[in-house]
Amino acid sequence: MAFMVKHMVGGQLKNLTGGLTEEKPEAEKTDAGAQGMTQEEFEQYQQQLEEEKQEREAQFAQKKAERATVRTHFREKYRLPKNETDETQIQQAGDDVELPTELAKMIAEDNQEETHKQSVLGQLSNIQNVDIDQLKDKAQATLEDLKKQTENCSLM
Repeated sequence: MAFMVKHMVGGQLKNLTGGLTEEKPEAEKTDAGAQGMTQEEFEQYQQQLEEEKQEREAQFAQKKAERATVRTHFREKYRLPKNETDETQIQQAGDDVELPTELAKMIAEDNQEETHKQSVLGQLSNIQNVDIDQLKDKAQATLEDLKKQTENCSLM
């Protein structure tokens, strides 16, 4: 009950007092005064905050460009359409963006596996129930037979 009366009447009394409240000096009204700093300290603090903000933004832009590089790499690998926002993010970072080292290692390993799979022996290993050593032996035996036949040939 007392709260209700104080709440209702208190606001009205503050309005009635008019200019009777003490006004604070001009120096204490500024942000620096409110934080307990001098004007120079406050300016240095603001400058430091601005520098930190710029560093964070630069790091964020770098990360965005790295992610865009990764997406671009996978788009090229799987022949997907290019995205212009990724290209602009890479350009905004200054074109000195590289893939993260861990990802670069993974990509190198994938490329080695793909080149092995693209070779003839890699394709043969994909076929089930094929003994590669046995195939090599048969191929060498066939070549040796062909050499012997050409040696015995009277035309050659």
